[in-house]
Amino acid sequence: MTDQLIIFDTTLRDGEQSPGASMTRDEKLRIARQLERLRVDVIEAGFAASSNGDFEAVKAIADHIKESTVCSLARANDRDISRAAEALKGAPRARIHTFIATSELHMEKKLRMTRDQVFEQAKQAVRFARNLAGDIEFSPEDGYRSDPDFLCWVLEAVINEGATTVNIPDTVGYAVPELYGEFIRSLRERIPNSDKAVWSVHCHNDLGMAVANSLAGVKIGGARQIECTINGLGERAGNCSLEEVVMAVKTRKDHFGLTLAIDTSQIVPASRMVSQTTGFVVQPNKAVVGANAFAHASGIHQDGVLKARDTYEIMRAEDVGWSANKIVLGKLSGRNAFRQRLQELGVDLDSEAEVNAAFARFKDLADRKSDIFDEDIIALVSDESVTSEQEHYRLLALSQHSETGERPQASVVFTAGGVEHKASSHGNGPVDASLKAIESRLKTGAELLLYSVNAITSGSTESQGEVTVRLQHGGRVVNGVGADPDIVVASAKAYLSALNKLHSKLERVAAQG
Repeated sequence: MTDQLIIFDTTLRDGEQSPGASMTRDEKLRIARQLERLRVDVIEAGFAASSNGDFEAVKAIADHIKESTVCSLARANDRDISRAAEALKGAPRARIHTFIATSELHMEKKLRMTRDQVFEQAKQAVRFARNLAGDIEFSPEDGYRSDPDFLCWVLEAVINEGATTVNIPDTVGYAVPELYGEFIRSLRERIPNSDKAVWSVHCHNDLGMAVANSLAGVKIGGARQIECTINGLGERAGNCSLEEVVMAVKTRKDHFGLTLAIDTSQIVPASRMVSQTTGFVVQPNKAVVGANAFAHASGIHQDGVLKARDTYEIMRAEDVGWSANKIVLGKLSGRNAFRQRLQELGVDLDSEAEVNAAFARFKDLADRKSDIFDEDIIALVSDESVTSEQEHYRLLALSQHSETGERPQASVVFTAGGVEHKASSHGNGPVDASLKAIESRLKTGAELLLYSVNAITSGSTESQGEVTVRLQHGGRVVNGVGADPDIVVASAKAYLSALNKLHSKLERVAAQG
């Protein structure tokens, strides 16, 4: 077996299935470019057959990504596979990933198909896909809960038909490490042609063991591809976390003995980008990318780290992209310095007009905030990329009054379809009053599921606030994100951002793999 571990990132496909985490075409492309800078081996860009929006996103990524393999998911039928192949035409390296459920529960209750029917459909799907692309991955959905004898029969057949990668998903997060690793090893030992394909693991985190299960699949089972997402993003409890498996393999190379193509210095920038795009905040104690991942509060720990870093740190913060010198720009910084910092942060703006618009927002922020941090710039550019798209709602002005003993009041000015609106309302606090003012005019009827505030930078009350608002309406769940030094303004921006997503009516069709 090779000692190269393939990192297959599915943030843009499986990660996007988190309620409210759906992304626009431009957002997906921006993240895909960051994943390429991270040197991810395979980027699963989406499920091309699920909607026209997802097709266009996969196509855009395939047309722009040159180094990483670009992959599209497809159910085991000719229509899905043809759609995936069409979307992937522009990719120098393309992969079609087809799947069908193989567990008794899924076959009987969901597919309503017999074993023989599933077997034939799996074979035919891989055969059809192999005529359209040279790189084919097959996944037996709910594979870990499937009958091993039946699974061996299916996997041997799809490898004979040309599957170059076979993936064993723990679709519902039921596995435990030792048993999952042994399960994959047993399959590989029993299937005569198992050496003709790369074996892959895809683990969900329902019991909090997705990373451990994935590593067991590699160490015990002999798998050489791990499917994962940035920040462990994914439906329910999420997926296997890319940053955790990568740093585990890199830090404990003595145990795993595997090599990686990943540029680990791009991990934190990727984490920030995904968090700010989706509105899913990274918990402070999250391994590798959490704000406290390299913080030491204990006096004993602090003393030890000052004397010798490796007394309490097994990784260097700078190796995963944490910046030791975060203050980079201020109000006197010029356009060239701003452009240079964008390049250093890996931010690609498509036109000079976008650079100019971002610089104008930077100068406006610098007038209100003395020190501009890397996190501020990323948030600023992310905000600009959103507002540069066709928005139905946009905040123009906000004023609010709040004092002890008096009910807070807010007045908001915003546009809706290019028409200016003014609204005022009282509330339990200035944020509540601001959102009620907007709703009093629009009467959307959207239900507020989540309101979250996060400081973009730490250590100062001058920090920008990043607000996430999650709304539900008509069966759709969306996230809106807004950033501003004024939390009330950030809240109004986030609320309007969420309403924009509801208004856009972007369709997303979930597909488990």
